Amino acid sequence: MKPTTAYLALSAAFCSTTTAQNQTFFNPVLPGWHSDPSCVFVAERDNTTFCTTSTFLRTPGLPVLASRDLLNWKIASLAITRENQVSEYARAVPQSDGIWAATIRYRRGTFYIITVYRDNLAPGIEGNKGLIFNSTDPYKDSSWSDPIRFKTAEIDPDLFWDDDGTAYMLTAGISISTMDPSTGITGNTTHIWNGTDGAFLEGPHMYKKDGFYYLMIAEGGSGLNHSVTIARSKDIRGPYESNPANPVLGNAGTDEYFQNVGHADLFQDANGHWWSSVLCWRSGPEALSYPMGREMSITPVSWSEGDWPVFAPVRGEMKGWARPTAINTPGDDGLFTDDMIDFESTSLPKHFSFWRFPNKQSYAVSPEGHPGTLRLTQSFGSIMDGVDNFTAGFDLVDRTLMMRQQMHTLFEYSVDVDFAPREQGEEVGITLFLNNVQNINLGIVMLPGNATTNITTVAGASRSFVRPHLRFRASGGGSLNPTDTPKTVVEPLPCTWAGHPVRLILRAQDSQTYTLYAASSPRPDHTEMKLGTAPASLVSGGMGDFTGMCFEALPGFSRLEKS
Repeated sequence: MKPTTAYLALSAAFCSTTTAQNQTFFNPVLPGWHSDPSCVFVAERDNTTFCTTSTFLRTPGLPVLASRDLLNWKIASLAITRENQVSEYARAVPQSDGIWAATIRYRRGTFYIITVYRDNLAPGIEGNKGLIFNSTDPYKDSSWSDPIRFKTAEIDPDLFWDDDGTAYMLTAGISISTMDPSTGITGNTTHIWNGTDGAFLEGPHMYKKDGFYYLMIAEGGSGLNHSVTIARSKDIRGPYESNPANPVLGNAGTDEYFQNVGHADLFQDANGHWWSSVLCWRSGPEALSYPMGREMSITPVSWSEGDWPVFAPVRGEMKGWARPTAINTPGDDGLFTDDMIDFESTSLPKHFSFWRFPNKQSYAVSPEGHPGTLRLTQSFGSIMDGVDNFTAGFDLVDRTLMMRQQMHTLFEYSVDVDFAPREQGEEVGITLFLNNVQNINLGIVMLPGNATTNITTVAGASRSFVRPHLRFRASGGGSLNPTDTPKTVVEPLPCTWAGHPVRLILRAQDSQTYTLYAASSPRPDHTEMKLGTAPASLVSGGMGDFTGMCFEALPGFSRLEKS
């Protein structure tokens, strides 16, 4: 059977509140899923700050984000763009596999990113694949090296060079060892601090200032008890003195909108002022609805000579050090602007992504005979495989998924679909995707002519009894609030829409709900149908606690346009 395809046109509009005022700014400065942020300021690169974040199973992986004013960001490059860099993606199945927290550092003209690829099904230490990428050009994807591999029993590696040039690696735990970043060879490991309560000691970073080694870590685990603590010593291997003011950062036990504040890094700006990057949820203390997951905020830090650093509490509206006015930074700004994509080129936008590396035969940009479209070819695995059969969500099945990250609370996203299904069960659509058991979907699917429920097969049905339907369905099986899962809605595709593209629409008009619609693309204002509404809690936390929301176009022929 020839695979069914569809042509899509996508559009997305986002409401952003980030402005470039001099003293006042708004968090998160990197909205949307930007977990475990690490940043470094590089004066030689036009006073630019570079950050990276964890990406788990999303590819391309390890974005390098650049800004000269800490508010306006671009994707400078992507460190993982080649399948042979990290072959483990091809075997990854658990939702939390992949690239965990990374650290980005700069030394003598070279950028380094050190991280761990986590394989949750492998036994013991074999589950951690230590990786070091390097580049001399942070604005070029291909400049990032194949990784130097190293063995580690822990996650969250950090790189630190002492004044004599000796390099050290720190890991969750909290331990330190010498390391040669060019070979991955490590020396003897020393445990150096127990933190303040000994629970979930993660994300260590080392800094040297005024004769002290400052050790900053995350405690409490990623969640409502997350916090940042710091200690110092005159000897890099300790003993370390805990800051009497610990935790120095965190919103645990408060009613603040920003929660899960932790996993911080420290860096300076061109004026020598200190800042901290930090992850957070926009969830409030109830922590039921935060579909964008862990986002990156910044906060100013006062650090007097010989004293402890003092962090301003993380809030939505902040006052901070004076920053340069917005300066144009090299890179791609597509992730941070409204999309209006007609697929006129032959390559995908830089901010589009996949779940693992894709089958390259599953899509084509502006293919012959269909200029200005994105062609998606059907796959034989469903994004809802784990809903009815949990283990099916862990199968190694190619899924045709094309993703665009959610960046703001309020937005509209739409896709124009040209789809001519022939077989029962063939489907194309859009989804709010957190993982295989937490997603919200609207599709055009071939079902029996009298289908009014979530039905895909009817005994004795033949092709003469099937026709296109609109189907809204959601899964919250892995969420914190699965009882809010809405009922499936199935409606026949109106006959008057035949022969025209169908527009599938997703709107978030408040922070708590998503509503999905369909319309005939030539006359969307006059034909729009509401198919269903689902709470954002379905795609928050639970099994997807490490990651954040993406929108996707699913198999078929598709075109993505912006509005």
